[in-house]
Amino acid sequence: MTHPTRLDGTHGKEPQEMVKSKSTKRKKVVLAFSGGLDTTVMVHWFTHRHGYDVIAFAADLGQGAELAPLKPRAKAAGAKKLIIKDLREEFLRDYCFPSLQSGALYQGQYPMATSLGRPLITKYLLEIAKAEGAEYVAHGCTGKGNDQARFEFTRAALAPDIEVLVPIRTWEMKTREQEIEYLNEHGIKHSVTKKNPYSTDRNLWGGSIECGVLEDPWVKPPEDAWQTTVTPEKAPAKGVTLEVTFERGIPVALDGKRMAPVPLVTRLGEIGARHGVGRIDMVEDRMVGFKSRELYESPAAVILHTAHRAAEALTLDRESVALKQSLAPRYAQIIYDGYWFSPAREAIDALVQSTQRFVTATVRLELRQGTVTVVGRKSPVSAYVYTLATYEAADRFDQSASVGYLKLLGLPIETIARAQRGKWPK
Repeated sequence: MTHPTRLDGTHGKEPQEMVKSKSTKRKKVVLAFSGGLDTTVMVHWFTHRHGYDVIAFAADLGQGAELAPLKPRAKAAGAKKLIIKDLREEFLRDYCFPSLQSGALYQGQYPMATSLGRPLITKYLLEIAKAEGAEYVAHGCTGKGNDQARFEFTRAALAPDIEVLVPIRTWEMKTREQEIEYLNEHGIKHSVTKKNPYSTDRNLWGGSIECGVLEDPWVKPPEDAWQTTVTPEKAPAKGVTLEVTFERGIPVALDGKRMAPVPLVTRLGEIGARHGVGRIDMVEDRMVGFKSRELYESPAAVILHTAHRAAEALTLDRESVALKQSLAPRYAQIIYDGYWFSPAREAIDALVQSTQRFVTATVRLELRQGTVTVVGRKSPVSAYVYTLATYEAADRFDQSASVGYLKLLGLPIETIARAQRGKWPK
């Protein structure tokens, strides 16, 4: 006998407690709720198709006004409770800043705003499930996306005994249009229309945009696809100059004014967006094996990564910089693939933290019509020594020392060249 596909994506009979007609006690599921199309459908679907009590959880990572409609939307869809936690400080301090210190950019471009947020969201999703006595947690990630791994690998690391339900992989709705129709049929308001077909995710570290015409990598992104940044050509021609101060690799001040992480990153994001900074249009390799075209807007992250590299160039030795640069792509891959809570990430973090002890510097940058340019840097522990670098009268470098230096370092190449030509002196 063939059994229907279960909520968890496997085949077989549904557990007894999942059959509404035979259950005396409604089971609880804590859903990672964004208020978007997929998770809004899921609230109603869990509640009315399977008789669950749905506790919706949303993490405030800096979405701003996007949080406002969550309560009425969750209520309309049938959620028993909506929990919103302000995690902005923890997000920047414990996730974004370590990534910044490591120099991690996925495939050399993407600051991974979404990738960094998912393990934190899942951490609290699991804590709420335990506090509420919920048997399940759920998310709205598709079977072809990256976020499913970030949720489920975090669950595997922190709470392997809690079961994950992912109906979007198996339910009868196969397209976004069918999900829109489902909500319309049940009178639930949503923000997705044919005029606004994009799927977006946004937090303090940046935003992502996909779907619609963007799925054709040849098509130039329509201007309405960009959510926060000004078109570079329309940004102020004069530009703006600002200074970012780092202590131990962490940004602590903007233009000489000390600021906590949230206001500092928020302010940088506003300035960068106004000057068209932080737009990224890339074709990336998803972890499930195919390429996708993604748009990202990360003004604050782009500014900070640029400034941090300049701070390191001024304060670190060549070998430390080279070692970090060799590890940065691996660190980015670990984050992107969902292994934040892994021994490998923790090991790289330990090394990176060691290198950041002396990354204390102020970097001056110029933002102009989509570009970020370093135009100055200074540090109380600068490894740049003027009397060694100058060609003026203050020069204290012993140039005669270069004779032996060049002879020794050039000896291997001279030896092999003479040997291959048979010209080594007898």
